Amino acid sequence: MSGGMPDGSGRAMRLDPFALPVRFSARDAAADSRLRDVVLTRDRVVVRRAVRGMRMAVNLPLSAYRGVAIRMLPPDAAGIAATAVVLEHKDPGLALELYVAPDGHEVAAEWRTWGYVLGLPLLVTDGDGGLYEPFERIGQVRVKPVCQRRRRRNAIKTRRPSILLRRAPKRLAGNAAVYRGEREIIARS
Repeated sequence: MSGGMPDGSGRAMRLDPFALPVRFSARDAAADSRLRDVVLTRDRVVVRRAVRGMRMAVNLPLSAYRGVAIRMLPPDAAGIAATAVVLEHKDPGLALELYVAPDGHEVAAEWRTWGYVLGLPLLVTDGDGGLYEPFERIGQVRVKPVCQRRRRRNAIKTRRPSILLRRAPKRLAGNAAVYRGEREIIARS
């Protein structure tokens, strides 16, 4: 998979989601120079590369991407595997690695941050390599199970009768004084 990991001494790479737009170079096996330039903004992704001497730029809206996923990367030449946060597209050649680290300590935080900043769903990979959403959603709203009333889990529930939770409706006194035709009502104590 081509991605956003620059050539360098280490495998760790982090882009700042709060500093958008961001420009970076990523490895691309199909490109002439084995690199592509990527510009990521809050609503667009522009990928520039040269293939067989022909320069091209692919300008995609962010809505063309499926979501932000966590992926395990295969071991490199040194035998170290890594975990990546990837901006997933239907075409694997357009997927972008946003965060890569050999240890998975901060992967969940980066994954949630990128999903929030870009407004895309959070995805995880299953055993077959397919993507699915770990949380149920209705549109952009995440759905959680309904919480129990706090009262039922309370340690002192048996000390208080539940009838006190109900409030009696207030009844207005039928003989309340009504003042009409007055110019001013002044309350005096």
